[in-house]
Amino acid sequence: MKYENKKSAVYLPILLAIVLVGGILIGLQLHKTGNNQSFNIYPKPDKLNGVVNFIESEYVDTVSRYDLVEVAIPAMLKSLDPHSVYIPAKDLQRINEPLEGNFEGIGVTFNMPNDTVVIMTVVSGGPSELLGILPGDRIIIINETLVAGVKMTEEDIISRLKGPRGTKVNVGIERKESDELLNFEIKRDKIPLISVDVAYMMTDEIGYLKISKFSRTTYHEFVEALTKLKDLGLKKLIIDLRGNGGGYMDAATNIADQLLEKGKLIVYTEGKARPRDEIYATEKGLFKEGDLLILLDEWSASASEILAGAIQDNDRGTIMGRRSFGKGLVQEPMMLTDGSAIRLTIARYYTPTGRSIQKPYNNGREEYYNDLHQRYVNGEFDIADSIRFPDSLKFVTPGGKTVFGGGGIMPDIFVPLDTTGITPYFRKIRNNALIYRFSFEYTDLNRDKINHFDNYHELISYLEQQNLLGKFVLYARDKGIPEDQEGLRESGDIIHTQIKAYITRNIFDNDGFYPVFHSIDHTMKKAVTFLQKG
Repeated sequence: MKYENKKSAVYLPILLAIVLVGGILIGLQLHKTGNNQSFNIYPKPDKLNGVVNFIESEYVDTVSRYDLVEVAIPAMLKSLDPHSVYIPAKDLQRINEPLEGNFEGIGVTFNMPNDTVVIMTVVSGGPSELLGILPGDRIIIINETLVAGVKMTEEDIISRLKGPRGTKVNVGIERKESDELLNFEIKRDKIPLISVDVAYMMTDEIGYLKISKFSRTTYHEFVEALTKLKDLGLKKLIIDLRGNGGGYMDAATNIADQLLEKGKLIVYTEGKARPRDEIYATEKGLFKEGDLLILLDEWSASASEILAGAIQDNDRGTIMGRRSFGKGLVQEPMMLTDGSAIRLTIARYYTPTGRSIQKPYNNGREEYYNDLHQRYVNGEFDIADSIRFPDSLKFVTPGGKTVFGGGGIMPDIFVPLDTTGITPYFRKIRNNALIYRFSFEYTDLNRDKINHFDNYHELISYLEQQNLLGKFVLYARDKGIPEDQEGLRESGDIIHTQIKAYITRNIFDNDGFYPVFHSIDHTMKKAVTFLQKG
C-alpha cells in the first residue's frame, strides 16, 4: 500500500503535466485548422493572457497589446476596493511627488491671470531667489518659446519649468522697473514641499499647527514646528487636520509617538496575508502632557484618522469638528517592469480600541465617493444626532468614553458647517473667484507700497486703512456682479477678512494668511474657547 502511494506521488504530477500540455497542443491544433470558435483551450492561469493573445492576433484591426493590458489592469483592480489602483508610468512621479516631500524645479509659485505667468512667491534659498528673480515678475519666454498671451495651460507651464536636478531652463522675464526683457538661465534643484503649513501661538499658551498631508518629511517638519512652539511657551496645542486626505502611515504614527506615553498602542494593521502588526509609543515625546485638541472634517482621511483615532482611543485629547472620511485600508505599492505601479490594499488598520473606521464600499465606487454628498443631504454636517451607528460598532476607551467604528472618526465635540454670512451675493463672488482675483491684482499693483513691511501685523494695519471692501464692490460690479447692500451687511466682514488674508498670503505666505483667516473660522474660535476653559 505504501509502495502504491509512492508510485502515485511520482506519477501523478507527470500525468497532470501531460494532460496540461496536451490541452495546450489541442488548442493550438484547433487554432491552426480554423475551428477555434468554441474549443480553444487555455490552462486557467493563462486565461487572461490567452484572451489578449487572441485579440492581438485575430481582431479585425491592428491593436496594441500594451494598450489592452493598460485597460485590463485598472478594470481588475476596480472590482476590488476603491483604493486599489493602477498608476501608469507617465503618472507615477506626479502622483508620488506630493508625498515624497520635494520636487525638482526652479523654486517659484505662480498665478496665471490674463493668460500671463506672474510669480507670486520665490522659495527661500531656491535657484530662482539666488539669481534675483522677484515676486511680481512675469515669465514671458521659456526656452525660446513664448508662453504669455498664448492660452497655455498651467500644466504646460509646470512641465516646462520642472525638470531633473542640475538641468537648466532659460526664461525671459518682464519686470516693471525694466524696459527690456530680463534673461535668466536657471539651474534646477530640489525644492521642498511643505506639509506643515503653519505653526504659531494663538495666545500666550495655545499653539496652532496645521498639517495638510502626511508626506516623507512631515514628521521632521512637525518636530521642528512643535519645538518652536514650546520655546514660545506652548502649554496647549491645536493640531488642524481638516482637509488632510492622508499619506504615509509612518508619518502619522511617528507624530502620535510624540504625543502619547510610552507603551500606548497607536494603531495595528491586519490582513488575510498580513499578520497583526502593532505599533506602540516609545519613550520619546515632545508633548506627552498638556491639553491637546485635534480638528477634523469630512475630508480628513487615512493617516489623519490614524492620528486622531490614537489620540481619542487613548483618552489623550479632544477631537473636534465633523465625522472624518472613513478610509481604513492600507495600500502597498508594487512596481512593474515598465515603470508603472499597482497600489494594492493588503490590510485594514484598527484604532487602539479595535475599531475599523473604513466606511462600507460593497455598493460600488460611485456610491462610495458619493457618501459625503449623501451625508450632507441627510443633515449630518448640521446636526450631530443625524448620525446613527448600531451597538455592534460601539467601543469603549480605557477612560470609559464611547467611540464608534463603521466609518470615520466621530468627534467628541461636534461643530456644524458654518453658513453664517453665506448670502447669494457671497456665493456669486465666490463662484467667480473674485475675492482671490481682486487680492492678487491689488497685491500686484501695490507691491511697492506693501513689500516693505517687516511682519503681517504691520501689513494688516496698513490694509485696514485702504477701504478694501469698497474697492472690491466696484471691482465685482465691473465683473458683472452688481452691488447688493443686504448681501454686504451679512457677508461684508467675511469678504473683507478674506481679502486681507489673501493679500497677506501673497506677501508673507501662510505665516500671514492663517492668523488673519482664523478670525472668521468658526471651528477655530470654538477650539480656542474650549482650551481656554480647560
